[in-house]
Amino acid sequence: MQNRQVGSAAKAFAFGVLQQAIGGECSLDQTYPIEGIASLARAGPGQISFLSSSRYRQEAMQTAASAVLLRANDLDYLPNHTKAWLVDDPYLAYARLTAFWQFGVNQDLDQAPIAKSARLGEGVILGAGASIGDGAVIGDRVRLGPGVHVGSGVVIGDDCQLRAGVVVEHACEIGADVLIHANTVIGSDGFGFARTAQGQWVKIHQLGSVRIGANVEIGAQCSIDRGALDDTMIGRGSKLDNQIQIGHNVQLGVDCALAGCVGIAGSTSLGDRVMVGGGAGILGHLTIADDVVIAAMSLISQSISQPGVYGGVFPQLPQRQAERCAAVLKQLPNFRTRVMRLEAAVDQFLGSEASE
Repeated sequence: MQNRQVGSAAKAFAFGVLQQAIGGECSLDQTYPIEGIASLARAGPGQISFLSSSRYRQEAMQTAASAVLLRANDLDYLPNHTKAWLVDDPYLAYARLTAFWQFGVNQDLDQAPIAKSARLGEGVILGAGASIGDGAVIGDRVRLGPGVHVGSGVVIGDDCQLRAGVVVEHACEIGADVLIHANTVIGSDGFGFARTAQGQWVKIHQLGSVRIGANVEIGAQCSIDRGALDDTMIGRGSKLDNQIQIGHNVQLGVDCALAGCVGIAGSTSLGDRVMVGGGAGILGHLTIADDVVIAAMSLISQSISQPGVYGGVFPQLPQRQAERCAAVLKQLPNFRTRVMRLEAAVDQFLGSEASE
């Protein structure tokens, strides 16, 4: 499935315009229209992708992108139909390229609280100060509390309830029968920046969206960031407590339950029916299997491939020392067994010596 671009969705640029701004070498026709950027796995003709890490070489070999930003040492990992766009820093080049499709600062502003192009279903109730942007589609019997903002192009299913102060940014999709509590923000920019050689940060404009399945409940003051390229996904029937942070590109399975103050870093995937205790942190780019239970205040730093209950937290230490301690900690059960055997052997030796 080709990735949809939610920034300036209908906007295409001649490749030569992009190359002039970004630099680098590429043999793609200068007049070829480029419609957006996408991940290697989802890019199609007319889209650009990037390869900045060797871990994604297999995806690069199967990409359908028209061109891929990469370094010279990755040239052998592209299919014949994809052009190589050689640059010094593919990730930084990608960051600069996103600016061409960023969501315009004035695209979600309208003098009227309800944009003329918005479509409202039957029985919709709007609280004081609620606003709805261009092209938004609101289902039947939806209730928007005071001060709720629904951005342009948002789709909200039937029987949803958004309580006071909820913000749903542009192009997000919410399924039927979803309850979102006060002051939660859906679809704010993910935390994405690339660093120049001089140490300056370049913003990566977040071109994905957020898609929330049916029958989801989200607590107060949560933040669910939009994807960088692919969408952030909250699976059907999932329940989120208050003050939860969901990073960009996170994939949450069906019927998951997350307690208060959980934080999930970007591009991590949780399977179906995963339960996460309060205050737990899950690092980025991990995969958590179905039916995993994570104890409160745990730090999950590695993928989990089997169902079960997992937990653990480590005191703050200098990073190198913490890594050594973590490695030793994994061996503690073996060390304990060996110590017990040694103690038994010593006791046996001392006992036999005393009997002589």
